[in-house]
Amino acid sequence: MSISDKNDRRKHSRVVFTTKIDIHMLDESGQNVKLAANSKDLSQRGVFVKTNSRPSLDTPCRVGVYLSGGIDDLKLEIQGRIVRHTDAGFGVEFQSMDLETYTHLKTLILYNIEGSD
Repeated sequence: MSISDKNDRRKHSRVVFTTKIDIHMLDESGQNVKLAANSKDLSQRGVFVKTNSRPSLDTPCRVGVYLSGGIDDLKLEIQGRIVRHTDAGFGVEFQSMDLETYTHLKTLILYNIEGSD
């Protein structure tokens, strides 16, 4: 795992972290949509989703981040919104999460940062 470019203007460290995620949101007609994909990177403030889908910017969503490898598999549930698109996918900014999810996410980020000074 590696930390993103230090020239990046983001306030929180991002780590390259690929895991299964799902995004729940409403489409333009108000129908529930579930998108299954993988993450590219992750921070305490957001996630980049690798996919060909491009939901509308500012669309509210619920993100499920699946963690495995421990005693039990874990799914983090986070409220967010779509904030950017690229050719590789889209970025979600996290809006709210419970304290337990925040703690797991913070530990995950700290554990995966290598070589930071």
